[in-house]
Amino acid sequence: MPQPWSAPVAPAPVHATVAIPGSKSITNRALVLAALADGPSTLTGALRGRDADLMFAALRALGVPVDVDGETVRVGATDGLRGGGAVDCGLAGTVMRFVPPAAVLADGEVRFDGDPRARERPMGTVLNALRGLGAVVEGDALPFTVVGAGGIAGGTVTIDASASSQFVSGLLLSGARYDKGLTVHHAGKPVPSMPHIDMTVDMVRAAGVAVDDSEPNTWRIAPGPVRAVDWVIEPDLSNATPFLAAAAVTGGVVTVTGWPARTTQPGDAIRDILARMGAEVTMADGALTVRGPARLSGVDIDLHDVGELTPTVAALAVCADGPSRLRGVAHLRGHETDRLAALAAEITTLGGAAEETEDGLAISPVELHGGPWRAYADHRMATAGAIVGLVVPGVEVDDIGTTAKTLPDFPEMWSRMLTGAN
Repeated sequence: MPQPWSAPVAPAPVHATVAIPGSKSITNRALVLAALADGPSTLTGALRGRDADLMFAALRALGVPVDVDGETVRVGATDGLRGGGAVDCGLAGTVMRFVPPAAVLADGEVRFDGDPRARERPMGTVLNALRGLGAVVEGDALPFTVVGAGGIAGGTVTIDASASSQFVSGLLLSGARYDKGLTVHHAGKPVPSMPHIDMTVDMVRAAGVAVDDSEPNTWRIAPGPVRAVDWVIEPDLSNATPFLAAAAVTGGVVTVTGWPARTTQPGDAIRDILARMGAEVTMADGALTVRGPARLSGVDIDLHDVGELTPTVAALAVCADGPSRLRGVAHLRGHETDRLAALAAEITTLGGAAEETEDGLAISPVELHGGPWRAYADHRMATAGAIVGLVVPGVEVDDIGTTAKTLPDFPEMWSRMLTGAN
């Protein structure tokens, strides 16, 4: 077991400028599109973290040449994907949901497995969709095997993607390579994290694929080649949120460089959330600056489209001077861990008042004390503990190393932020 990490307390309001590594979501979408492209592609500013490393290995298992040099990744063209390999998904939803729709194009069996918690995450939606499109898949959750036949008919499929937008995105990324293309209909409760689907559609179009999303809950992908693209990866805005939260909870000032003027990343929503909680938020010269208030206000907010921000917002809420209600995030029970149960449990362990609701959390302001904060092998739970630890002495995060999923150097970045050295 790793040694607990003593979350550092901010001795004064935080003042720092921070550069954030590339977006996991954009990196792993770009990698899948590059693997299916008609020529070599280069990714600049790519994430180097566990999720991206797992995607590199997954594509290599399918016979795709992937050369990594720091944050520059070169993906070579192939004459077709290769079967016979094994894919380790770890805890990466983008690997377990994006790679199987590509693996049906391989020329043999591709075996998938992952971490113990990954075996509990829902997979039936995408696997049944692939069966409906003509693929052979053995199993309904990790571990499972895709029996590739070098191609797939494609066509139309109806799914319930209310548990994860990744079910839609995974299919859309590979759909152009199916013989008949692909039409995906969603039938069910609203799809969570719709900005992630918008991101996928934008990137698929950038790769020269025709996408029709004019009808609600329906996406049509025309069959045809995927164009090779040299991708420039934006900073991961969701990974920026703990650093911006540091300014908010300490009354300090934090600037994140490289903030895009236009983006489909859900993390961009943190600007409005922090403003609603009393922070001053400004954009200038490609950078976002947050100035924390004397006291944070509680917030009643629907996070359905930006559920990945929930751990950061929950950490802000326990530092606020009024109650908060986080709504629309029941789907978080199926993420790396049950994030709603985990947040309620860890906040309560520190003496806080947090209760699960049907679709989120209710958090009331209570003075907290130090103690253990479990990360549950979930990077966003770990960073939430770090935020709380800025203002609550004695918080001990049991596995800060899990942040390597998307921020391989988080403890050092956090330390530099506190000294103003970033």
